[in-house]
Amino acid sequence: MTSHSQALILSYKIRSFISNPIQTQHNLKHSQLSLHFPLDSPLKPQPKPKSKHIHLRLQVPKSHQTHRCKPQTKTQDDGIPIDDVKVIAKFKTRHNYIRVLEVSRRADHPFAGSRLLLLDSPGNIHSISFLFRSLTNTYFDVFATLPPILPPGPVGILGFGAGTTARLMLELHPELIIHGWELDPSVVAVGREYFGLEKLEKQYPDRLYIYIGNALKASIKNGFSGILVDLFSKGSLIPELQDPNTWQKLRRGLRKGGRIMVNVGGNCVEAEDARRDGKVVMEETLKAMHRVFGDKLSVLNLGNRKDDSSLALTGELPIPDLDAWKSALPRSLKGYVDMWTPFDG
Repeated sequence: MTSHSQALILSYKIRSFISNPIQTQHNLKHSQLSLHFPLDSPLKPQPKPKSKHIHLRLQVPKSHQTHRCKPQTKTQDDGIPIDDVKVIAKFKTRHNYIRVLEVSRRADHPFAGSRLLLLDSPGNIHSISFLFRSLTNTYFDVFATLPPILPPGPVGILGFGAGTTARLMLELHPELIIHGWELDPSVVAVGREYFGLEKLEKQYPDRLYIYIGNALKASIKNGFSGILVDLFSKGSLIPELQDPNTWQKLRRGLRKGGRIMVNVGGNCVEAEDARRDGKVVMEETLKAMHRVFGDKLSVLNLGNRKDDSSLALTGELPIPDLDAWKSALPRSLKGYVDMWTPFDG
């Protein structure tokens, strides 16, 4: 869904990334950012769409009845009044069409008071941050439930974006160390400038490490205890995730007992290429994972319908002590534990 003259349609979704362990935690200074985009130069005025509202499709838990792929309340059907949305950055890089939106706290919408990162022409959301809260009521919150069922060790985030997942996990799990990979250095720069990532890095200098490069080549000594995969390009899961060989390689990067949690998308994901149907790509990705992990693969469905949006999790489920998993999570996240079901392939 691109920007048309009559309305700007946005979809809540994902991102694309890749790695090579070149640590860049504090190396990208503002003077260097001009190589990618001029943060200090004014944005060119953008013509306002004729519509008075911006509409968003949400990819959120079905347990939260106010958040649907197709919003059900009158306010959400009508969208966010355009006066409540401000574009604070807009530019293209080699890899992405980057836009940062700020939603007014006055807006009568679940995203009120947030900043949103869009990375592709359809307008899929790849990162979100709120001024006064960390939890998002989106799939990022599900990612944050993973650490309690992992063995000791660092977690890898493949598809770092502006740092939404990292912030949640660092705040909720005090001992956790995160290594994140992102393909586009400008996305990391935007995270530092507009999403508080620079502050997060300074707050957790020994627990957060960010690398620029191909995430599918991510590796650390002794392996990861867990890997989060959120790899999208041009509004679609990257093709490599439909290849069982990719999952074989990622599995080899785990420590004993390690797990992988994956945002596999679904109907709510809109690709630039119409042939990359979100539901079909999701199904192909799950089948590729199933060939590698067999019956040790579970799925959690978000949204109002089964195929709106899904996440996948490797490893034995249910774990021996579900209550212990829940007890390690804040109350608002405990419900996700019971939403996982075996993949029925």
